[in-house]
Amino acid sequence: MKKKKKKLSKSDLDLSVIMKSQQKAENKNLNLKNPLITASGTCGNGKELADFYDINQLGAFTTKGITVEAQSGNKTPRIAETSAGIINSIGLENPGVENFIREVLPETKEYTLPILANISGYSEQDFISLAEKLEGREELAGIEVNLSCPNIKGGGMVFGTDPEKVFEITKKVREVYSGYIIVKLTPNITDITKTALAAEKAGADAVAMINTLSAMKIDIDQQKPLLANTFGGLSGPAVRPVAVKMVYQTYKKIGIPILGLGGVRSGSDVIEFMLAGATAVGIGTVNMIDPTAGPRIIGEIKEYMLKHQIQDLSSIIGAAH
Repeated sequence: MKKKKKKLSKSDLDLSVIMKSQQKAENKNLNLKNPLITASGTCGNGKELADFYDINQLGAFTTKGITVEAQSGNKTPRIAETSAGIINSIGLENPGVENFIREVLPETKEYTLPILANISGYSEQDFISLAEKLEGREELAGIEVNLSCPNIKGGGMVFGTDPEKVFEITKKVREVYSGYIIVKLTPNITDITKTALAAEKAGADAVAMINTLSAMKIDIDQQKPLLANTFGGLSGPAVRPVAVKMVYQTYKKIGIPILGLGGVRSGSDVIEFMLAGATAVGIGTVNMIDPTAGPRIIGEIKEYMLKHQIQDLSSIIGAAH
């Protein structure tokens, strides 16, 4: 008589995932206690969530994007609501890398989870300078190279739509930065697998997909664009099916981990991304409407695992293929 398998309890569940590095050294891997990573720009630099929950519950935290010099961002209005998300044109408002190192990084020492710094530039040299400045910083587990921001003039998405530029910038950043490198890719392109392959070939340890979709909103009373910058980036639930498709398309084409993001609101959304091929999943816009989304989503992932008797969450990565 066969023994019945013991039903899993929450204490049996393993939510940890490993974003393996191209550098072939285990200490370069990004080891996460769970797959949730904050999307850059949606939670400041961590302390903004302190009144709601301990961010150490997350897998990792990504800082707001930083540039070489301080930026005041775009003129207002720079956020517009839509029926299934928001369009933002913040424009990389930040204190600049020197102030980031001096004022923000010391505050991250209280955290026990991996911290990733998002870097953005208007030229190739900007990315090189930022990577050089952050090289060897013990506070950071790695950097996210933003080659996909649609809200700045020059740089950003202009680089991210050209596989050769993605390769060149990633390679130059790799030459000066020895830590973990994630390259954030734009969906505003015909074939995102080409830029993902370019990033991998140039030495990226992982790719993040997707950034926002280029969009706009018109004020029908004023009869003009609502955003001062005219165009912005659409995020929220509307973009999730696009992001899932792009993760699915890319999973079999590259050998490095994928950070999937775009419109995640629930544990089931995280599972969908992982089934498509994402190793980890970013949460962004949802933080603005539900600051406690992180721990709630982790709880929902556990419920899914119990329902389907999945002990090791990493076992489902790419299972939809």
